[in-house]
Amino acid sequence: MALGWKLYGDGKTPPLGEAVAPDERLTWPRTVGIGAQHVVAMFGATFVFPLIMGLDPNLAIMMSGIATIIFLLIVKNRVPSYLGTSAAFVGGVAAIRANGGDSSDVVGALLVAGAVLALVGVIIHFSGLGLINKVLPPAVTGAVVMLIGFNLAPVAAGIYWPQDQWVALATMTFVIVASLALRGFLARISILLGLIFGYLLSVLLDVTAGPITSPDGTGVESTRDRINFDSVAAADWFGLPDFTGPSFSLNFSLLVIPAVIALVAENVGHVKAVAEMTKRDLDPYMGRAVGADGFATMVATSVGGSPTTTYAENIGVMAATRVYSTAAYYVAALVAILLGLVPKFGALINIVPGGVLGGITVVLYGMIGLLGAKIWKENRVDFANPINLVPLAAGIIIGIGNVTLTFTEDFSLTGIALGSIVAVAAWHLARWLAPADMKAALLREGSVPESASVLGHTGAPVGGTEGPAGGYADERGGTDPSSVDQVGRPGVLGGDTPGRDTNNR
Repeated sequence: MALGWKLYGDGKTPPLGEAVAPDERLTWPRTVGIGAQHVVAMFGATFVFPLIMGLDPNLAIMMSGIATIIFLLIVKNRVPSYLGTSAAFVGGVAAIRANGGDSSDVVGALLVAGAVLALVGVIIHFSGLGLINKVLPPAVTGAVVMLIGFNLAPVAAGIYWPQDQWVALATMTFVIVASLALRGFLARISILLGLIFGYLLSVLLDVTAGPITSPDGTGVESTRDRINFDSVAAADWFGLPDFTGPSFSLNFSLLVIPAVIALVAENVGHVKAVAEMTKRDLDPYMGRAVGADGFATMVATSVGGSPTTTYAENIGVMAATRVYSTAAYYVAALVAILLGLVPKFGALINIVPGGVLGGITVVLYGMIGLLGAKIWKENRVDFANPINLVPLAAGIIIGIGNVTLTFTEDFSLTGIALGSIVAVAAWHLARWLAPADMKAALLREGSVPESASVLGHTGAPVGGTEGPAGGYADERGGTDPSSVDQVGRPGVLGGDTPGRDTNNR
């Protein structure tokens, strides 16, 4: 498909029961308006997760636009999607920094993970999903996603929340209430609204209550304003963001590679959701989509940007508007690139108070973890079967508890990496050793897929999680508005008006 779109009808909003196809567009003013909605939808997650990972949010936003264009070109404009920051890697990045790694080490490890994801995409493209499903059945995928999310609990509880416990509590409460009390698109961006609420509340408290005395981001007790705008005033209006070159370490790479499992499940789930909504067979593009995400992550992290993933929030926008035109995504990508060229905007993001992040992360990290349970539930994983219960229990506790296995002074496995390896390897060992009746039970419950579609039935993360601006946690954290059930099973090319999505990333 060339970079040209047929005008849909008279170029106006499609009537009920009809939709704008990926190779069509509305009038350009309307297309720009839809593109602006996509920017708002992806925005919260795309800059919150770089903040949490210690990366430049301005660069992350700019590279998300570039990554989206790369993705659309690789999938030949057949799979409309926006690539924002992935939350699936947050746990691994936290582990890298806890082990003395800096931003160069972080982006180097993420680049390696992107290469692994791109390789998985190539495998899927040539062999289909069958091989991946055999190696990573839903029982294992759910366990890895769960331990990635819950491994992050100490970060929220020990670093962000103590910086301002009352603002954290107020922000968390606002997110919970907004995700349920608001409707439609506003419900899907409740995390972004919560961040704005916490930001403004912090400004108000600085004016009315004065400075706060609490631990700062390093854990040192200090008296300070919740927000300091000096860096915003000093920043330029236009300029390039700060770039960071990658450095590579096997130890650090092993800490983030397990997140690839979550991204494969997420990408496959998103492609299947788009295929269902548009009533088009996108299976031939499944490998391209996964590989494109991996390649986009490599490009983004090669200059210091964040890892990427397809965003459920933007799939939710398509379901709500019934406009699946890829032209709107190019508009959104160009806007993101322009925002990345405004350092003052990046400085404004960088001063988000720790207490605000505390209120947001307790929700997001929990959502990432619960996505694992969602995968188990949707695939009817039976934990009465010891094949599932025993090895996955061990892997999850190792991941959540940050258990370390030391081989030499220079090489060890810990937390997410070790837990994921145990979950995958021990599950297959248990299945190999188990009696025939237990193996047969796996087929009856759906833990061992009989078709290539099960992995994509996750509606999964993370990362995201994933991600704040609505939807589900993925890579990012939360629940999935892209799920066909949640958007009301639209008819041909979107068909019926989607039902309200009461869930939030």
